[in-house]
Amino acid sequence: MSTEEKSAAPRSLAEALRVRDDVSLAALLRSRPDLITPVPTDLTQLATRAGTRASVVRALERLDRFALQTAEALAVAPDPASYGELLALMGGDEEDPVVAAALPRAAALLREQALVWGADDRLRLVRTARELLAPSPQHPSPTGLGPTVREATAGMSPGRIQEILTAVGLPSTHDSVSAVSALGALFADRRRMAALLAELPGESREVLARLLWGPPYGQVTHDPAAHLRALLDRGLLLPTAPGTVVLPREVALHLRAGRAHRTPEPVPPPVEAAASHRPQVVDATAAGQALAALATVAELLKEWDEGGPAVLRAGGLSVRDLKRTAVALDVPEPVAAFWVELAHGAGLIASDGEADERYAATPAYDEWRELPPAERWAHLAAVWLTATRTPGVVGGRDAKDRTLSALGPNLDRSAAPEVRHRVLALLAGLPEGASPVEESVLARLRWERPLRGPRGEQREAGSARDEDLRGRIARWTLSEAELLGVTGRGALAAPGRALIGAPEAPRPAAEAQEAEPEGPGAKLPVHHHRMPPAAAPPTAAERAAATAAAARLLAPLFPEPLDHVLLQADLTAVAPGPLERGLADVLGVLADVESKGGATVYRFTPGSVRRALDAGQSAADLHAFLARHSRTPVPQPLTYLIDDVARRHGRLRVGAASAYVRCDDDATLDEILADKRAAGLGLRRLAPTVLAAQADPAVLLEGLRAIGFAPAAESAAGDVLIARADSHRTPPRAAPEPVPDGPPAPDDTLLSAAVRAVRAGDLAATTPRKPGPGGGEGGGEGPVPDGALPRTGAAETLATMQAAVLTGEALWIGYVNAEGAASQRVIAPIRVEGGFVTAYDHTADEVRTYPLHRITGVAELADDGG
Repeated sequence: MSTEEKSAAPRSLAEALRVRDDVSLAALLRSRPDLITPVPTDLTQLATRAGTRASVVRALERLDRFALQTAEALAVAPDPASYGELLALMGGDEEDPVVAAALPRAAALLREQALVWGADDRLRLVRTARELLAPSPQHPSPTGLGPTVREATAGMSPGRIQEILTAVGLPSTHDSVSAVSALGALFADRRRMAALLAELPGESREVLARLLWGPPYGQVTHDPAAHLRALLDRGLLLPTAPGTVVLPREVALHLRAGRAHRTPEPVPPPVEAAASHRPQVVDATAAGQALAALATVAELLKEWDEGGPAVLRAGGLSVRDLKRTAVALDVPEPVAAFWVELAHGAGLIASDGEADERYAATPAYDEWRELPPAERWAHLAAVWLTATRTPGVVGGRDAKDRTLSALGPNLDRSAAPEVRHRVLALLAGLPEGASPVEESVLARLRWERPLRGPRGEQREAGSARDEDLRGRIARWTLSEAELLGVTGRGALAAPGRALIGAPEAPRPAAEAQEAEPEGPGAKLPVHHHRMPPAAAPPTAAERAAATAAAARLLAPLFPEPLDHVLLQADLTAVAPGPLERGLADVLGVLADVESKGGATVYRFTPGSVRRALDAGQSAADLHAFLARHSRTPVPQPLTYLIDDVARRHGRLRVGAASAYVRCDDDATLDEILADKRAAGLGLRRLAPTVLAAQADPAVLLEGLRAIGFAPAAESAAGDVLIARADSHRTPPRAAPEPVPDGPPAPDDTLLSAAVRAVRAGDLAATTPRKPGPGGGEGGGEGPVPDGALPRTGAAETLATMQAAVLTGEALWIGYVNAEGAASQRVIAPIRVEGGFVTAYDHTADEVRTYPLHRITGVAELADDGG
C-alpha cells in the first residue's frame, strides 16, 4: 500500500462512515433503527452509538448463520485482518468454492451493518463485537477455538517459554516476546507443524483430536501421563490455571486445515415440499376453513354477548372459564385460547370495566358483523399476522413462575409478527399448491436468525428449559394459518399470498389438469430460497391494500348464503350451507346448534323457544318465520312445541320488590308455594295474585324456570321486558397494540431527513475554521478542543455576524437552547437586528432565527471548508 493509500484509509468507524454515500447511510439506519432514536448529531456520535453493547447485540441477533460465522471468524483473526486471511479461515486450506462465492455477500452485509469497517486489506470487527464473539474461558467461542499462543502464555515464566522453544527444536531467544513470536510462527507453518505432530505418540494425537472442535480446555493432574507430558513440553497444550490446559488457537487451526468452523453454512437450507395439491383444491379448502373461522368467532361472541366470564384479579381468563369456552366451541383448550385471543386482538371483545368486571362484546363487534364475510375474514387475518400476543404460550409459566392465562398479561412476544410473515413468505416461495416439511421450515428459520433461539427465549420467558421461541412460533403459525384459512392442506392459498403482499403465482393451463400426487412420498420439487433483500416494512396504506386484495380474492370462493333451512320431524333444522345474516341471527336464538360442519344442525327445545319469546317474538311470528324459510313443510311436533311454550310464557310476571311474582291464576301461585324446590327463593303471598321473594329478579327467574315454569320479566311499569342478545356491550375499546421488537423501522421520509441532519451536523463538527487572533480557532487564546464550542465576546460575535451578512460567508457558531443543551452549527447569516440573527442553518437545512445572547461564540470557516 502506498503512503497516499495509507493516509486515505479510514482510521476509525466514524471515518469509514464519513466516506459512505447517502444511500449507504440510509441502509444502515434502516437495518439498525436503534441508531436513529434519537437522530445522532453527527457521524462521530453515530459511530459511537453503533459500537455500544446493546446496539451490537441487536445487530448480531439479526444476522444469518453464515454472516454470523464470518463475524466469528474475524473475532479470532488478527486485528486487522485481510480478506485473504478471512477467506482462509472460512474456506480452509482447500478454499471451499461455495464458501468463497458466498463470502463477499456476508462481508458486505457486515460492512453495511457497521459491524466491520476498513478496506479489504485491513478489515476490522468493531471492538464490542470482538469482545462478544472472541473466545474466553467464561464465554467460549462458537468456533470452538481457544486463545492464541501469545494470550495463553501471558502469565508464563520466561524460563518455561524457553524450555518449550528447546523442546520443539527452536533456538533460544533473549526475551519472551520474540520467543512467543517464534513459537506462534512454528505453529502456523504447515510443513514444520506436520513434522512436529508426526513425532508424537498416537495417544497424544487422540487428546488433540478430542479438544479440536471445542471446548478447547481440558483437565490434567499434577503428574500427567507421558502422552500428556509430550504435549505440555512442546507447548501444544498450554496451562491456563492449576489443573487446566488449553489447545492454542494456532495448533487447532493447523489440525482443522485452517477452518474456523467445523461446518460453514454459506447456503441457507432449502424449504422442502412434503406434498402437492392442485391450487384450486388448496383455495377451496382454505375458503372452507375461513368460513368455519368466521362461524367460530361468531359463536364465541354469541356465548359472551350478554356478558362473558369474569376477569381475574391479575387479568385474563381463569382455567375453568377457558375450559367452558372450549366445550362451548367444541375445540381443544389451546385452540379456544387462539380464538379468544384473536377476537380480543381484533377489538371484538374486551373487559367491560364494571365493578364486577367481565368480558363482553364491544361496539366494534356490531360494526364487524355488518361487513361482507370476506372482509370480516380479512380483518381477522390481518390482525393475526401483525399481533404480538401469542396464544400458544397460554398455560405456560412466566418469569415469576405464574401461569400464563388467555387474555392475561405477559403474552406478548415481539418476534411473533416477523416469524409469522417469514413462515408465510417461505410457503409462498414453494411451488404453488405445495405444503412444506415442517422441520425444513424450522431449519431455515434457525439459519436466518441463529442467535434468536434458546438464549432469546430465556430473555423473554425467563426459562432456560424452553425450546427455541422462534421455532415454537413457527409451529404455531403453521397450525393457526390452517385454522384461519390462510393455508389449505398446508399450502398457502391465494388470499394468504395476497395478505403478505407476495406476487400472485402464475397458473399454467396444463397445471390445472394435473392430478394430485399420491401423498407425501411422491417426488416433489425442492425450492432453494435466496435471502430476501432488506426492505422497508410495509406502510399502513400498503397493509390496508394487501388486506383488501385478500378479501377480494376470497369473496368468489365463498358460497352464496342460503335463505332457507330444512325442517325435520325430530325437532331439528338442517342448514346445508352458510345462512343469510338475518336468518342465522333469528335461528340462533330460536334453536340450539347441535352439530357443525358442512351442514349445521339446529335443535328446537322448550328453552330455545322460550329464549325467542323472551327476545320479543310472538308465537305467530315464529310460525311465520319458519314457514317462510323452510324448504320442507313445518313439522307438526315443532308447531305444537311453539304453541305450548307460548301458552305458558308470561303467565307469571317477575319484577323488583326485592322481587315479586304476580299471576292472574292464583292456583298457579298455590302450586309454586307448595313446591319444595321453591323454598330457597323465600316466597310469601302478598295478595291472591302476588308473591314476594327475598331473591333478586334474575335469580327468581332462573329458579322458577328450573322447576318447570315459564315466567317473563317485567319493568316497574308492568311491561314485559324484552331480552335481546346484544343487550350488553362494553364502552368503546381500542384493540391492543402490538409490542414492537425494538424501535420502529423508519420510513423513507425520516431516513432522508436523518441523513441530512447527520451530514449537516458532521459538517459543523469537522469543517476547518480560521485561526483567531490568539492563534486558536474561534478567536480564543489557543486551539479549540474537538467538540468544544467557539467562545467570543458579544461585540466580536455581533461584528462577525454583520460582516458575514454583507459577504454571504458561512460561520461556525456555538449555541445553547432554552433547555440548556449545547450544540455547534454552520449558518449563513441573512439578517441581524433586534438582538436576533436570521440565518440559513446548514445543520437543520432550513432558515432559523437565533437570539444573539444564546450564541457562545463564532468563527469563520477556512477557505477549503465551504
